[in-house]
Amino acid sequence: MFKKVFLTIFFFIIITPSYPHVLHYKNLQRLEFDLYRNNKFIGTHIFLFIKKDENLIVNSKINFIIKKLGVTLYKYEAEGTEVYNNGNLISFNSKTNQNKKTKYVNIEVNSDAFIIDGSSYKGEAPLNYIIGTWWNHEIVNAKAQISAVSGRIIEQKVVFLGKETIEINGDNLKTLHFNFSSTDKKLAKGKKLNTDIWYDEENLNWVKARFKKTGIWEYRLRLSK
Repeated sequence: MFKKVFLTIFFFIIITPSYPHVLHYKNLQRLEFDLYRNNKFIGTHIFLFIKKDENLIVNSKINFIIKKLGVTLYKYEAEGTEVYNNGNLISFNSKTNQNKKTKYVNIEVNSDAFIIDGSSYKGEAPLNYIIGTWWNHEIVNAKAQISAVSGRIIEQKVVFLGKETIEINGDNLKTLHFNFSSTDKKLAKGKKLNTDIWYDEENLNWVKARFKKTGIWEYRLRLSK
């Protein structure tokens, strides 16, 4: 019981924002992840952080291929752009080619809500929802995330699992470990969120992810600068 109470208090202290958390990343330039499925390298996911006046522009690009006996079974390509002004999201656009199936999201903002035009959802969402691109640790505070692939709303439960020391690029790194899961029990199994995310305890950069979906998938940080 004491451990549970301590973790809850610690979780609250660590993640309660005193300013827009996007501003925390003002000096970050690049994040590069290697993607693995069943411990086999399949591709990369790269984020570029560009500062322009009061704006932060985050460009991301992901590519991976799953092959068996030299035959391509699954190919995935996606590009997205997040634009923030003074720490607040003002637009998001993405396009995904998922095994020759196209998905997309376009998001604008008015004074009251996000306006979403996505391949899976069209409509409004509260401004305290967050884009599910994982790099912004403020996602641990959000009631729901907006899919960066299709725009669908994913209501979530976030559990802080504790501090962990993990190996990243040959170094032992102190991290904060969280689990994200869907709160909508009616979702089909393939639609449910169940993802473990690790953030660097010192600078709160995203360093690792793991989830199961026809295999064990992992994001492993290759470069952060």
